[in-house]
Amino acid sequence: MRKFLPLLIILAVLGIALGAGWYLTRPKVAPPAPPATPQASGNVPATSVSPTPARLNVAQPGAEPPHSVGPVNAPVTLEEFGDFQCPPCGLLHPVLKEMEKEFGSQLRVIFRHFPLAQAHPHAIPAARAAEAAGMQGKFWEMHDLIFENQQTWKTAFDARPTFEGYAVKLGLDIGKFRRDITSTAVDQRIALDGRRANALGVTGTPTVFMNGREIPFEALPPERLRPLIQAELRAAGR
Repeated sequence: MRKFLPLLIILAVLGIALGAGWYLTRPKVAPPAPPATPQASGNVPATSVSPTPARLNVAQPGAEPPHSVGPVNAPVTLEEFGDFQCPPCGLLHPVLKEMEKEFGSQLRVIFRHFPLAQAHPHAIPAARAAEAAGMQGKFWEMHDLIFENQQTWKTAFDARPTFEGYAVKLGLDIGKFRRDITSTAVDQRIALDGRRANALGVTGTPTVFMNGREIPFEALPPERLRPLIQAELRAAGR
């Protein structure tokens, strides 16, 4: 055993030397990189503030002057984007009439056109009929007749004769009504309301804004809409 001892010592020293050399020359392994922080695209800061609820967009005012009921300086303004053939719009119509009577001069109601033509083929003809009546100062009278008789004309093959009948009932100049209903002026008013709707993010009907804030659809029944108007009046000191 003693005669092998020098050889064992030499082998041990050689092993230590080789191990140290490997340790000093081994490839360096980088530590795992921390998760990357998402970067905002373009020039928008990564810490941008959450958007606020939609407000009245003055850059897209819609048709001017708007069709409205109530004082311009009323403390509460309800702005409806509606489609005359839309069933929920038809149900909202008497609700808004009720609110107009109840709150009187404290409330202003604006109607904006947002006809969903793909779903409602008579929506644009109805909007044109209302605007043509408006050219003779009878927008709201035609608006009310169209909504109140929605069940009568909504399934008609062609609702335009029905709308012309309403014009006769309202005592309008039929020749002028027929010219106006296809006029550029009428189409432009409908288009301008549509642009305003798009600017405010409107996607369906009815959509209602109260003093520039959108009212949730489920809050439109009278028992829920009334307290919202009352709260807005209290906030205005009324």
